[in-house]
Amino acid sequence: MSIDEMTTDTAAEREAFFRAFPVSHEVAAKFDRYAAMLADWQTRMNLVAPSTIPQVWRRHFLDSAQLFPLLPSKAAQMESPSLVDLGSGAGFPGMVLALLGVKNVHLIEATQKKAFFLRTVAATLGLAVTVHDQRAEDVKGLRAEIITARALAPLPELLKLANHFKRADSVLLFLKGAKAAEELAAARKSWCFDIDISKSSSDNSGNVLILRHVRHMQEVNHARSRARRAK
Repeated sequence: MSIDEMTTDTAAEREAFFRAFPVSHEVAAKFDRYAAMLADWQTRMNLVAPSTIPQVWRRHFLDSAQLFPLLPSKAAQMESPSLVDLGSGAGFPGMVLALLGVKNVHLIEATQKKAFFLRTVAATLGLAVTVHDQRAEDVKGLRAEIITARALAPLPELLKLANHFKRADSVLLFLKGAKAAEELAAARKSWCFDIDISKSSSDNSGNVLILRHVRHMQEVNHARSRARRAK
């Protein structure tokens, strides 16, 4: 979808996006190219829900970009791998965060067609992201300060997947819908974590879960047992 082909609503959402996230003309042009590629490729493969293409600026770009202010301040300057995006799909939120300036972004996407789309977008936009066309469980040796995911799996499963990549200081940012409270209750049966919840700026029923100090209950119990034995 070119700028000339935009509906009034789409153009308004584009303007609202750039008001919320001011970028250079060069980066704005890359966002426009990304939107056009998504609309074009969507005609040949299922990347996102077709009904969301006209609302790409709000439903996908803004939804993803709202994580940017929540990143630790040093994430954009880190030299080591800093962000892992689980189940990237069409690149949300990881590709958007890379466009906003986060370096060393790793996109995990096991579906080969989607991974090819991600590589094509990255090459076209000149983004040095790394695409892993593997299941998260099969990616080895990668640890990240930031782990993100959107519309991938229930929270207990997300925490299990994220455990392959987290460090002691990792922050997990998960975009969730109206059932966030239910998923949190289920996750707390097996996991311990500190959490902040931010209301979504793109969806009235959505939430952003910000998790820190994530540990499996077995790990917590083991640490407690060692502490008791040490007394």
